[in-house]
Amino acid sequence: MSISTADFDFIRMMVREQAAIVLETGKEYLVEARIGPLASREGLSSLHDLVEALRKAPGNGLRKKVVDAMTTNETFFFRDVEPFEVIKKNILPEIMAARASTRKLNLWCGASSTGQEPYSVAMMLREYFPQLATWEINYLATDIAGDVVEKARAGRYGQIEVNRGLPVTYLMKYFQKQGLEWEIKESIRRMVTFKEMNLIKPWLAIPPQDIIMLRNVLIYFDVDTKKTILRKMRELLRPDGYLFLGGAETTLNLDEQFERVPFERAGCYRLKK
Repeated sequence: MSISTADFDFIRMMVREQAAIVLETGKEYLVEARIGPLASREGLSSLHDLVEALRKAPGNGLRKKVVDAMTTNETFFFRDVEPFEVIKKNILPEIMAARASTRKLNLWCGASSTGQEPYSVAMMLREYFPQLATWEINYLATDIAGDVVEKARAGRYGQIEVNRGLPVTYLMKYFQKQGLEWEIKESIRRMVTFKEMNLIKPWLAIPPQDIIMLRNVLIYFDVDTKKTILRKMRELLRPDGYLFLGGAETTLNLDEQFERVPFERAGCYRLKK
């Protein structure tokens, strides 16, 4: 399905308003690829018909489906490797020592997609920090798209998905085969609480965090939205906590109260002392 200039402008303005995602001119192909199948599922013969339906009934749930379709859900287990190694070797030992008296650990993955990132951390906790079994671990994972949150909560992945970044030893130890899919074991699933949340809308009640992972999502926002999100992240981060961003993201010129921690290729930040 092709899209006219007027309909593209309507979609990109709506998506920006609802999710702060910036769609520049030239991204018409992306809208066609992602919204076209949605139009077909809705029984509409063209993208123009879909836009007309959005105009006539803005509260019918179709807008949420369009926004969900336009969000990028690229993810895989232990993506980029280095952040997970830094958490394992440097960050967690330090934070665990600081929290030894309370034996409580708070983590938040703010763009969890289909769950591979938070489950990667959960498996790593189980694998390398067995002493945490007696701690209170509050691990929240959120995403804007309801369908991917449901997939994450189910913890079921196809063969291609488990082949991307997941060590075979982890697959054998923490997953079980269910037909053509692999289901992560309940002991790992129950470590993570998945909830739907839009970063540009009112946030859930989230307690102070020791580790926040907000990787590969700021790149889709304009400067003002990035600043707002980083400010709110800063207000949630404990004074000795750590924030992880994607490799192409930074707090530089956005929030000067953060400083980069010199772990190579980890995208790790903390609050300035």
